[in-house]
Amino acid sequence: MDERIVVADMLLAGCTAAAIGRRLGRHRSTICREIKRNALPAPHGYRPHAAHSKACARAPRPKPRKLAPGTALRERVLADLRTGWSPQQIAGRLAREHPDDPGSRVSHETIYHAWYVGGRGSLRLQLQAEARIERNKRRPRTSPESLRGKIADAVPISDRPAEADDRKVPGHWEGDLVIGVGKSSAIATVVERASRFTLICGLPGGRRTAAAVNASLAAKITALPADLFRSLTWDRGKEMARHADFTVDTGVKVYFADPYSPWQRGTNENTNRLIRHYFPRGVADFRTISQAELDHVADLLNGRPRKVLDYRTPAEALHELIVATTT
Repeated sequence: MDERIVVADMLLAGCTAAAIGRRLGRHRSTICREIKRNALPAPHGYRPHAAHSKACARAPRPKPRKLAPGTALRERVLADLRTGWSPQQIAGRLAREHPDDPGSRVSHETIYHAWYVGGRGSLRLQLQAEARIERNKRRPRTSPESLRGKIADAVPISDRPAEADDRKVPGHWEGDLVIGVGKSSAIATVVERASRFTLICGLPGGRRTAAAVNASLAAKITALPADLFRSLTWDRGKEMARHADFTVDTGVKVYFADPYSPWQRGTNENTNRLIRHYFPRGVADFRTISQAELDHVADLLNGRPRKVLDYRTPAEALHELIVATTT
């Protein structure tokens, strides 16, 4: 109550939230929330006694838990965590599906709280090995100089069509390899820039040769409508040394990112990190993983809502782009 009196007096004196926060030893955002939550409608403004009464009325505990065991919302969250969705993706998707039903939505902070602080009923105890909440730090890729930048007739990314940059026209892809345990096997991954739609291509025997990569990518590409493959941006690895043959076989122009510039293919880099959840670094041997298993993982990623897509899935976003460009 004493602090609320100070807040009211300083507001009348024209002080900012930052100045009030410094006076009370609290962050300015705390002061802003206090004023927003507890002020009276205009013209009354912030009144300390009324604000204190409003705050006390909201304070009683315990409140019903949205993710209490046995609730339908908890079961939905558990199912989505098992699928590999993050708490933010789950919260965003629920908000998209139930915009007018607060009881069917939950914030990502509530999910994290149920994960870390839920006691014996915590989500973590049920899904420790399945959920994607725990993340490893990303390690920078380091490659010998002799393996990078030696691509004959490589077309630089600066020559890529401008429409690829604004992500409004479907058909511009980014790609690279994901390497297996002991660097003895690999898979090729490509992701569409506008929709984040992902394809995962197994390589015969896990081989990283240019011929194997060309054949695998060409098989995936030719199975899609021609308008969905306009360009491909690749890393400087020698697995794409035969890019001219690839263009002849598929009609898809290949552009190369600058050496040691993974951010120029940031969508693919992020997608490969997601794929590592299913095929961990130092464990996965892609010589033993079938194309059906790779396609299943791609389906999971393409069915996962993304914040960048306003919590649509990549499959939904790609479909909408196709419809928009053909009508």
